[in-house]
Amino acid sequence: MVFIAISLGTGRVHLEDNRSGRTEATVRVETWVQSDRSLWDGAILPPHPAGQPKITLLSMTIPPGVRLESHLHPVLNAGVLLSGALTVVTEESGTLPLRPGDALVEVVHTWHYGINEGKTSAELVVFNAEANGIPLSIRRESSP
Repeated sequence: MVFIAISLGTGRVHLEDNRSGRTEATVRVETWVQSDRSLWDGAILPPHPAGQPKITLLSMTIPPGVRLESHLHPVLNAGVLLSGALTVVTEESGTLPLRPGDALVEVVHTWHYGINEGKTSAELVVFNAEANGIPLSIRRESSP
């Protein structure tokens, strides 16, 4: 059996294998984003809802020319665009163009949508910190 302990501050990983003893390796750890505010509009993130926490990690692929419906997130979420291009639009703050490698702490309780105006699919990974019973997003009845 192999046990792994990671020290994020040093980037050192200790591997302990009961068959061969202890070895060490260097692992690259990169923080994509860390914030107590939306990196979009600078608003302070709301308190996390009470209740049993639930984590969702999902990937999205948005084909070229697709515009997502207007929606809002009642929970905290963050993402990173892996490939392609995506423009996110809010009613209050205008537009935010995202390129590969861009990380974002999303707006909360703000109507917005994304549109892929590029020629290739936009691929992103999104992390949601939620509470059971609260949806990841709420679609607007009629998009503007």
